[in-house]
Amino acid sequence: MESLTNLLDAKGTPLDRQTFTWKEMVGKPISKLDDDAFTRVRVILMNGVESDALRLKHILSRMCGELRLPLAQVRRVEQHQATMVNWLLSADHSPIETTIAYEQVAVEVTAAIAQAEPDPYQAQTYRFGLLEDFDHLYRYSALLDRVEGKDANNILQGYTDIVPGRPTRVEHRAPEDDIRTPYDRKQAALITKIHATMLTGAEYQTHDYYMNIGPTFADPVARALYAEIASIEEQHVTQYGCLSDPDESPLEKWLVHEAMEAYTYYSCVAHEPNTRIKAIWERFLDYELGHLNLVCELFKQHERRDPAEVLAGPLPKPVDMRSQRGFVRSVLYKEVRMGAKGTEYVQSTDASDASNAYRDGLNAEGSPTDTVAAGYQWKPGTELNTKAL
Repeated sequence: MESLTNLLDAKGTPLDRQTFTWKEMVGKPISKLDDDAFTRVRVILMNGVESDALRLKHILSRMCGELRLPLAQVRRVEQHQATMVNWLLSADHSPIETTIAYEQVAVEVTAAIAQAEPDPYQAQTYRFGLLEDFDHLYRYSALLDRVEGKDANNILQGYTDIVPGRPTRVEHRAPEDDIRTPYDRKQAALITKIHATMLTGAEYQTHDYYMNIGPTFADPVARALYAEIASIEEQHVTQYGCLSDPDESPLEKWLVHEAMEAYTYYSCVAHEPNTRIKAIWERFLDYELGHLNLVCELFKQHERRDPAEVLAGPLPKPVDMRSQRGFVRSVLYKEVRMGAKGTEYVQSTDASDASNAYRDGLNAEGSPTDTVAAGYQWKPGTELNTKAL
């Protein structure tokens, strides 16, 4: 499928041939240390994409009675795709190590998308969110070091820096300062629609993971840290979700989502070095092209519109799933002191009174992200190793 040039060209695997067994769904996981870190990045990203596909289809089913059967049929396949993808994570990842991996996804994928995004405002939004996830990675790295005595770089494999970003304590904003200006569905490039849809799903997954795993810690600092960063992840879901045009019809949103799923699997195929995992990406790319073909027919039937209105044009270049260290460092240097006011980006000193008051209230008794990383500077081998020397 590397030769795929247009989303409307390939029909993919028909829905009635998209079958699974429990044995293949719960197959051999990747190796925490031996597989490349970006294989895990792709696994986590695609689980987020599939989870968001399920979420969207459940919501659409509540609103669109005539689409309930095809939604249920596609949703069942995507439930099993999500299972097969998510079960690739190995059991020897601790919850905090998995968290480190989630934040690496947020940093590297968002950085790649920010550079590829043709809409300046949307690209600015991705750079803005990037520096916040970058700081979360630093805070969780401190937690991993101080709670488990582990070096986060064992997970990151040297691809992603472990230094502070925009401090999490200043990321808290009033809701009105997390609303963003959407793209125009009639004017936006296909890749712009894909980017907004992809990152919304990825951030939603991160938010849900932190909300589920946070209460399971006995350590009070860990519990508070997950609570604080989960709140920021909800803000990220808000801002990325706002980038999509609310005037898209339900079927149009489904169409865009299927296009995004196919494109993201296509990106995984383009970069995956593990042949066993690459075969899964290729299989699911064919499945998603089958879903896309089905939705194209529904789009014609129910809206009397040509899917080419939404999907026309050459397939965008795959997401560049490699280390984006140089770009991240540049953005950190230039934009770390930025804030948001309404739908616009401003210097942090110009933040709204509403956000200042909201932030001051939350941080009145301190910020857990400050507590966990007090005096922390990443060094190879953890703090214990440094002190021993």
